[in-house]
Amino acid sequence: MNETIEFLKKSINENDKIVIACSGGPDSMVLLSLLCDLRKEIAFDIICAHINHNKREESESEALMVEDFCKKHKVTFEFTKFEDYEKGNFEAIARKKRYDFFEKVMKKYKTKKLFTAHHGDDLAETILMRITRGSTLRGYVGFTKYNNSEWYELYRPLIFVTKQEIIEYADTNNIPYAIDKSNKDQKYTRNRFRYQILPELKKEEPNIDKKFLNFSEKLDEATLYIDEIVSEKILDMYKDFSLNLIKFNYEKPYIKKMIIKELLGRIYDDDVIYLKDKHVDMIINTINSDRPNLEVVLPKKMRVLKRYDKLIFTNEENIKNSYNYLFDEKLEVNNHIIEEVDESDTDGNDICRLNIEEIKLPLIIRNRIDGDKMTIKGMNGTKKIKEIFIENHISQEERDMWPILVDARDEILWLPGLKKSKYNKPKGEKCDIILKYH
Repeated sequence: MNETIEFLKKSINENDKIVIACSGGPDSMVLLSLLCDLRKEIAFDIICAHINHNKREESESEALMVEDFCKKHKVTFEFTKFEDYEKGNFEAIARKKRYDFFEKVMKKYKTKKLFTAHHGDDLAETILMRITRGSTLRGYVGFTKYNNSEWYELYRPLIFVTKQEIIEYADTNNIPYAIDKSNKDQKYTRNRFRYQILPELKKEEPNIDKKFLNFSEKLDEATLYIDEIVSEKILDMYKDFSLNLIKFNYEKPYIKKMIIKELLGRIYDDDVIYLKDKHVDMIINTINSDRPNLEVVLPKKMRVLKRYDKLIFTNEENIKNSYNYLFDEKLEVNNHIIEEVDESDTDGNDICRLNIEEIKLPLIIRNRIDGDKMTIKGMNGTKKIKEIFIENHISQEERDMWPILVDARDEILWLPGLKKSKYNKPKGEKCDIILKYH
């Protein structure tokens, strides 16, 4: 614990007020105990922030245990209980609710210092999970011992020690703690890494946690340097939600991706969990396209519009009632959905099967342009899209917003729900892409 104690001494000043996120588990109870011991050398106030997530029967007794410890050691106890959760990714939603509470407590006591009990094994597990799933350089860092997060400072003093060292310290010093049984449930990815993968690595290298910490710190230095470069580039080429593509296109491919990632991170803020690498790739492909006007639809109704030498980020759903979307897997247009499927038993006009050898990717979905024509499957010559609309009794308003699938050559491949082109393959023939309209 020596490194942890030294880190605490450097992080806390006389008369500080600090908030500790305390779950009641061995990690946070050991950290709370260490902070109480440190007050014998440095005079400061401790505010313990405890949350009942309302998911386990033991939560009530755990809260009482933490509160009792705080009373005995003259620590201010702040408590909240989450009664309900929004629909969606539970882990992400719960984390946001936790940190909203911590921020509320910090503001109440007019402090900017938050301490959490993440330890060395947590760091190793996080890095391994992100390597397995794929991430950015910043993601592979995992987390650091100190973060200056917007308006407050986040400290992780236990990053230097393992879970086993923490439990041994708690048992030796008679520090009470609770065990969350769900932490051993191996249906959760992190628990499989914790109980299956990490122990095997420790057999090869007992100090593997130190290796991961060293890896994280070196990578953090590199990413901080890159972040500075990206911030300078954005300052030069991004203004009023518009990116200057002339300047942008002079950059190296990796810096381009990092610029787009950073811009999306700023725009989405707390909703960044909705973004994937494919969204960045879609935007880069849009920029690289020869087409001067093109659009990408992102989660939460965000749109990225390429307009000649500008890339515009907007959440306006309709701009001049026109659209030109780069298609990727699924898209909602005109209150209908067009999505890629593995197979379909039907073969009507709501299904489109394509052989990529006969078309030019990427696929694009746009609304009609005056003079649009398509080669109807089974017919010689072309037919005007306007005539197809008239034959199918499509109103003028619907015609203007009806989706049309084209390829990179602007060749019309499909009029969803109405007509197929010569490029559509019947069921049973070779095809690489199957799209469904509903």
